[in-house]
Amino acid sequence: MSFALVSIVSMLIVLGIMVLVHEFGHFAVAKLCGVRVETFSIGFGKRLFGLRRGDTDYRVSLLPLGGYVKMAGEVVGDLPTGETSSDPSDYSNHPRWQRVLIACAGPAANFVLAFLLLTVVYMAHNEVPNFMNGPAIVDYVQPNSPAAKAGLERNDQIIRYDGVQNPDWQQVFLRTILNLNHTVSLRVDRQGQVEALRMHLPNSDNPDGFSLQDLGIAAQEQQAPLRVTTVESTYPGYKAGLRAGDQIAAVDGIAFHSLTSVILYLQQQAGKSIALTVLRKGQSLTLNVQPALHKNASGQPMYLIGFSADPPPFHVERLPLFAAMRQSAHENIKGSTLIVEVLRRMVTLRMSVRSLSGPVGIAQETGRIVSMPGWTPLFGEMATISLNLGIFNLLPIPILDGGVILLLLVESLLRHDLNQQFKERVYQTAFVFLMLIFAFVLFNDLTKIPLFARFHP
Repeated sequence: MSFALVSIVSMLIVLGIMVLVHEFGHFAVAKLCGVRVETFSIGFGKRLFGLRRGDTDYRVSLLPLGGYVKMAGEVVGDLPTGETSSDPSDYSNHPRWQRVLIACAGPAANFVLAFLLLTVVYMAHNEVPNFMNGPAIVDYVQPNSPAAKAGLERNDQIIRYDGVQNPDWQQVFLRTILNLNHTVSLRVDRQGQVEALRMHLPNSDNPDGFSLQDLGIAAQEQQAPLRVTTVESTYPGYKAGLRAGDQIAAVDGIAFHSLTSVILYLQQQAGKSIALTVLRKGQSLTLNVQPALHKNASGQPMYLIGFSADPPPFHVERLPLFAAMRQSAHENIKGSTLIVEVLRRMVTLRMSVRSLSGPVGIAQETGRIVSMPGWTPLFGEMATISLNLGIFNLLPIPILDGGVILLLLVESLLRHDLNQQFKERVYQTAFVFLMLIFAFVLFNDLTKIPLFARFHP
């Protein structure tokens, strides 16, 4: 099955689950409050199939990117202007506090799902690279890169980054993404001396594909030398005598502790011959290798010698229930804070809106995740999507749950319902606004694909 098909199918399944959970939150609380639910739909548009139980039509509709719960008396304009319903089971005849609860229930269901998914991950099998949770120690800095211009050096330990004290590499990466095209302040511990630096972060046409390599920096991932796992027979490394099982002690006399460091160094040398110091069965050998220009897995031309190495050391977390719940709560709170900060920075123009991802971006990410071994990466990604969906729906935009809550709070303060025609205009305007956002995000997604990137100005 092609990657494109896997991506589309996995995205539809994942989003279908997210929407099902979200809408079930609305549905369950509406039922508890005695509201008559007319339709529970996965998808929008034409009804494809379903079944009716009691007052409710449970259906699957044509357009799978979303879903809705339709409650009796909920839709503005169901009744002629000036008329009101006397049916006590109608949504509009219930107290406003109950309607607020119904609106909150969808996002709350997504938050609960994210919490449960991460709890399962932390209880079952969560692989964590050791260096990601340890001190942020620099293994290599590429000359003339943003990191080099800021004054970073090999073996520096980052002890403060954009206000975060003693960050790990994951925090450094996240704070970098948040500050693209801006300057961040940092402090490093350099052989016991604290140095204050400032680094200007480059802008990125594709924030989703941004990595610390774009700063010319590589993390120290391990203490031991890199161990070669495979060598491509058609590449220069094999021809120079490099074999699986060799340990790379140094490149041109420089000890590297990550594959990323070696790759950055090769690009800097731009095809010049290098001397590999390898350890083989207790003996030290020197191999002279002439890197060749090849395309990497992403189709980009790079200087390579054609080997892969063992992944960095990692540990497997299998936490007991309550410890897993605490860790899940901590990670979800941290993730929620990050999402809110991203939105705030976009509104204040401190972060590019090109960081937004829509259906295409989600499809690419889910396709990549489902291709990975094990199910825990998928659960982790689903938790992230569920968290994003819950927060997005709480934005104070009419039609979204947050907008519904806002209008109900305004009506509570005024102590009367807003004019029906006014609400109709508000909902129509909000619908057009959301469609424009959707079109922009879709275009943004497409311009990140190499096939369409050349059409982006």
